[in-house]
Amino acid sequence: MAQRIVIENCAIATVDADDTEYASGYVVVADNRIESLGAGKAPEGLRDVVRRIDASGHLVTPGLVNTHHHFYQWLTRGLATDHNLFNWLVALYPTWARIDEQMTYAAAQGSLAMLARGGVTTAMDHHYVFPKDSGDLSGAIIRAARETGVRFTLARGSMDRSEKDGGLPPDFAVETLEGALAATEATVDEHHDDSFDAMTQVAVAPCSPFSVSTELMKQGAELARRKGVRLHTHGSETVEEEQFCKELFGLGPTDYFESTGWLGEDVWMAHCVHMSDSDIAAFARTKTGVAHCPSSNARLAAGIARVPDMLAAGVPVGLGVDGTASNESGELHTELRNALLINRLGAHREAALNARQALRLGTYGGAQVLGRAREIGSLEPGKLADLVLWNLDTLAHASIADPVTALVFGAAAPVTASFVGGRQIAENGRLLHVDEDTIARSTRSEARRLAQIAAQA
Repeated sequence: MAQRIVIENCAIATVDADDTEYASGYVVVADNRIESLGAGKAPEGLRDVVRRIDASGHLVTPGLVNTHHHFYQWLTRGLATDHNLFNWLVALYPTWARIDEQMTYAAAQGSLAMLARGGVTTAMDHHYVFPKDSGDLSGAIIRAARETGVRFTLARGSMDRSEKDGGLPPDFAVETLEGALAATEATVDEHHDDSFDAMTQVAVAPCSPFSVSTELMKQGAELARRKGVRLHTHGSETVEEEQFCKELFGLGPTDYFESTGWLGEDVWMAHCVHMSDSDIAAFARTKTGVAHCPSSNARLAAGIARVPDMLAAGVPVGLGVDGTASNESGELHTELRNALLINRLGAHREAALNARQALRLGTYGGAQVLGRAREIGSLEPGKLADLVLWNLDTLAHASIADPVTALVFGAAAPVTASFVGGRQIAENGRLLHVDEDTIARSTRSEARRLAQIAAQA
């Protein structure tokens, strides 16, 4: 028999196709699925109820979905704070190139803990730095995600264009074309789960046009489609990237991606800041997704992505924290607010985004981008029970009448409870399955060790 959890007396934003909301309602979770939800009290006579939660003063939403990150960067926060993207990469690659398995595991723990305690139930990591003899980095990241309890996509990245080829990474920090493809395929074979309730999935993710050969882009796309997994990379992040692509390939980024097989409904790109009308039309036509990273784009002075125009055209858009060396807070729930505010500085001004659109970006939009909209991203019967209870009854929010406005426009709301597949992973802002204080000590120690190794080199 199914074991049930009943959540009652809460406001609910389902983020379903009709944006259904309940001012006071209930959610019934049966094992790992949402069984029912609606206005008023839960149905009488429910059997095998193991827990009842009085969620008065709370808003229940789908769990947040992060669509772009670089966990290893947790160890290099606060550096190169006044650099643009290319100068920032040049400054930090020599340090990043010296990570090992122990550092990568600690950094993943720190990144995941920060996400999960702030309402993220599905995370992803784009890891593309694999120095020689550095250990099992992919396995370390996946182990950290499993321990934290979040649903997870590892975008197994790669680089084969180093300094000697005109790229930015040091020569010893990149893989060969053959080595990158073989290691990526092995990671898919070992870790990817395509089941409905999968906790771990893998995507094929060469880093970016300026650190990856055209052949790796093309063969990476072929590998992903042969294996039936998704594709991820950085795209159109800066003006300099556009110039680089035109000089090297004779094409702008979007046309280059199309020429290498990198547009399609199984693809999502990070950033996409500098997009023309024709670029947006190409993404809409092919249903290529976008991971919008507003804080990182601002931190690196990359610009304001045309998110309202993308949404109007039908481009799938989710939110991303991006690596914590370009978004030191590492929190996705603050990106709801930043996405709304930063986009209002663009051409559409106050009409750019509203609170409900911002919430959709962080939930259903993210699920679309990761290819998991059937399973997660909205609160609907039959979907996985990935949901968050936000406390809006405190000083920070209590005088805001509309709960979705309170969540998006207000200060970062406390997380009273967060569930992944019906299993609780956070309570009153603290994680239940890993120790945050231990992780803090470990990340500080590993950050110092990495800095010492880089300084000696």
